[in-house]
Formats: sequence, structure tokens, C-alpha cells
Amino acid sequence: MERMIAYCGLVCTECPAYIATQKNDGEGRRKTAEKWSQELGIPVSADDCICDGCRAFDGRLGGYCGECPIRACGIRTNVENCAYCESYSCENLEKFLQNVPEARATLDSIRRERSGA
Repeated sequence: MERMIAYCGLVCTECPAYIATQKNDGEGRRKTAEKWSQELGIPVSADDCICDGCRAFDGRLGGYCGECPIRACGIRTNVENCAYCESYSCENLEKFLQNVPEARATLDSIRRERSGA
């Protein structure tokens, strides 16, 4: 399976909600929701974990993806992900990346590959 990189740099195809959705695994989505509820301190339901990836425009979006400002900006600016944006790394993205270093590493790697560095 080809890796799907979200606008923010998360790897959708490695996300437990995405994986459970693709496998039609209700128990996997339930466990993911339970884990995320504990980690985030907010209620997350198994239905919030039905997701075909944030770049799948004809697919199902996870709970927050439909309102994610980073995703909305990526769509508006018509970039593959934030690594391709002229404004990388904007204030909005920077707030997110402070808490998700693996997403920053993914985006930085894509930028390095693009620049040939």
C-alpha cells in the first residue's frame, strides 16, 4: 500500500483508525477511540475513527479531519501536503508540530527530498 501523507505530516496509512477502517474492524476502531479518549482527555467514539485518510476527498473522514484548519488550508492552497507549501511552516502548522515530532520529521524529509539536499 502506498503511503498517504496528511497535509499536517501524519501518515494516514499508519494511523490505527485508518487501518481499522480499511479492514472493516469495528473492534479496532473501538480500541483506538478508547485510547485516544484517554490520551486526549476528550470523548472519542468509534464512529469518530472511521477514516479513509484526510486526502481521500470521496472517502470518509475521521472525527476532527472535517474541521481541521490545516487540512482546510491545504485544500485551499492546493498542495499535496504542507511540505509543498510556500509558507512552510506557518503558525497554524507550527502549533500542531510542537506536539507531534513525527509529523515534522515526515514533512522535513519531504522538503529535503524536493530540494535535493
